[in-house]
Amino acid sequence: MLQCLRREPGFYRRVWALALPLILQNLITTSLGFVDTFMVGLLGNAELSAVTAANVPIFLIQVIVFGLMSGLTVLVSQYWGRGDMESINRCMGVALYAGAALAAVMAAVLFFFPLAVMGIVTDNALLIRLGAPYLRIVGVSYIFNAVSSVYVGMQRSTENPRFGMLVFGASMLLNTFLNYCLIFGHFGAPALGITGAAAATLLSRVAEFAIVLAYALVNRRIPLLPRALFRPGAQIAKSALRYSGPIILNETLWGLGTSVMTTIMGHMTVSADMLAAYAIMGNIDKFSTVTCFGLAGATAVIVGKRIGEGAGKEQVYRLGARLLALSAAVGVLISLALAILLPTVFIPYLYPLFSLTPLAEKIAVVMCVAYLCMMPMRAFDITNITGLLRAGGDARMAAVLDLCPLWFAAIPITALAALVFNAPVALVCVATQSENLFKMPAGILRLRSRKWINDVTVRQKEF
Repeated sequence: MLQCLRREPGFYRRVWALALPLILQNLITTSLGFVDTFMVGLLGNAELSAVTAANVPIFLIQVIVFGLMSGLTVLVSQYWGRGDMESINRCMGVALYAGAALAAVMAAVLFFFPLAVMGIVTDNALLIRLGAPYLRIVGVSYIFNAVSSVYVGMQRSTENPRFGMLVFGASMLLNTFLNYCLIFGHFGAPALGITGAAAATLLSRVAEFAIVLAYALVNRRIPLLPRALFRPGAQIAKSALRYSGPIILNETLWGLGTSVMTTIMGHMTVSADMLAAYAIMGNIDKFSTVTCFGLAGATAVIVGKRIGEGAGKEQVYRLGARLLALSAAVGVLISLALAILLPTVFIPYLYPLFSLTPLAEKIAVVMCVAYLCMMPMRAFDITNITGLLRAGGDARMAAVLDLCPLWFAAIPITALAALVFNAPVALVCVATQSENLFKMPAGILRLRSRKWINDVTVRQKEF
């Protein structure tokens, strides 16, 4: 690995110059979720479990938005390498139409049928009743978030990741303040509990959208070209569908698979404790992987731009291999950090903050141990699938590598362990992480084949 990590002077400075703003952006976004979880957790174990269950369908919207951003990166980063501003606007236009439409449809379903959607996730009547009002409001917020995320993704793909960091930083600060006011009733606001958390999220997303719109109208680095933005053209739409479609499908099915995992836990005999522990572990996971996703984002931009500039396959392969080695090394460091934090911070200080039952706290510990053991492989897979393969236009194989271990290994194993054999909770926790054992070996084989390196830009005289 050390040999593979050697690069010319200035290489890692460039990598981290791109990755650090993305890491901070991911950290800010993750902190927003943690603040919601923490403040709702102060209301009680039932409220925390209800929000965890309600966030399952919300998570599906989030992964679709993430899929749009990832698909946008594939095309925009390569067009950026060519210096083609008109095509960048056309790509953004396709993503805006798709993102706004999908978010609006899902928001409508959540608004008009919240009890039915909650009933799919859990059969606990109390959790359904508590989570439904939250679901109705938060779903609407992602219409605004979808539009904002597309523009932020375009700026990130053109080597301006700082913009997203600033936008989501402002959004997080506003959301935190509004959570404090609307959940607990401070500064003259009503104490709305779970509903207050949802209202705070909606208002912060509206503010986020307003900031993005104002910046887009005055920005000259990537000027908006209305003719290209609102009329992307059939050829660019076809190209976007070919390379972005598999990514959106990948993220949607991956999010659905993760939601199925949560649903399995929601139907266990200890569902409330499992969901509460899973909510805590979900936030630890998000904080742990911010660096991984930051490196993956930097990898996508660097590799995509090099392909767009016309670099040869061997040159791109060596570049990708070094970035993957860096990601695996970072994963080892994160795993060691979690092993230290679990007995020194999480157990004595973090878990007691959430008013967990003794069983829920025990489950949270077991989940964390299983998770940290898989962290190095997970770090490699994140950069390989969401960064390298997608940037090379190999979205279909990236989807296969991402989805098959989840749907054909982790989900069946978890369902059998939890619902059929009533296995001990520790085995259920290990089963939820089993997909990582299959992804890394298959990913290495695909990397070495070089088949993932493709120029996906459309060279055309007229759209």
